[in-house]
Amino acid sequence: MRHSDSTGSRSGRQGLSPASPLPRRAFLTALGAAATAAASAAAIGPSPAAAATAAPYTLLSRRDWGADETLRFAADGRELWPPEYHPVQTLTVHHTDDGSTDPDPAARVRAIYREDAVGADDYGDIGYNYLIDENGRVYEGRWSGTDGTPAHDAAGRLVTGAHVKGYNSGNVGIALLGTLTDRPASAAARATLVRLLAELAERHAIDPLGKVAYRNPVSGAGRVAPAIGGHRHWANTDCPGSLYTAMPSLREEVASLMTG
Repeated sequence: MRHSDSTGSRSGRQGLSPASPLPRRAFLTALGAAATAAASAAAIGPSPAAAATAAPYTLLSRRDWGADETLRFAADGRELWPPEYHPVQTLTVHHTDDGSTDPDPAARVRAIYREDAVGADDYGDIGYNYLIDENGRVYEGRWSGTDGTPAHDAAGRLVTGAHVKGYNSGNVGIALLGTLTDRPASAAARATLVRLLAELAERHAIDPLGKVAYRNPVSGAGRVAPAIGGHRHWANTDCPGSLYTAMPSLREEVASLMTG
């Protein structure tokens, strides 16, 4: 069987697809917290556990951004890359560095998806678990089934993506659209990145300021890495551009959001 951790290298590029049945909605958190619950919590003041869920953002499902789900299948109906699920161990940030000048971010996500699924990368699907555009909107990445929240199955395990060669299983891949080599992320994208990282860290009991002794459950490969890091922490690459040097402050912002 082909595993993403034997083929999943990338410096940060991606693309299009009939999608999952998740409707478009404003997400308070990746855990699906309801807006009414957040409003009630705000009335009595946020607790540390609720802090990471305080600010809403918009999450677009694969259907919303136009994912053509047929791209995930061969002509004989075989799924090109059957999903695998593992507990989350770490969170990794990327920039897509896709070179696109298309003003429509959904079109850019579709292009990345197409290249990843059936292009030269041959990942069977989009490599990232989440993507964030310049306006701070989140896009559901790799297909994870219909019985859990985006990127997860019903048991809360992460669907394995293809974003860090050799270290994909249990490693959440979050990519900001665009090339950030010589410029910072937009304020909106950065704010959403912090919220998403805080939600995922809270959900999976990850210390945003700590390190993890990552162990690949497929290959057994191990590595000590930041609990929240950039692609460059795992490979010889300039990805995620300026976000690499911003990582210490990002971690501090995530920790602050989690503790209120």
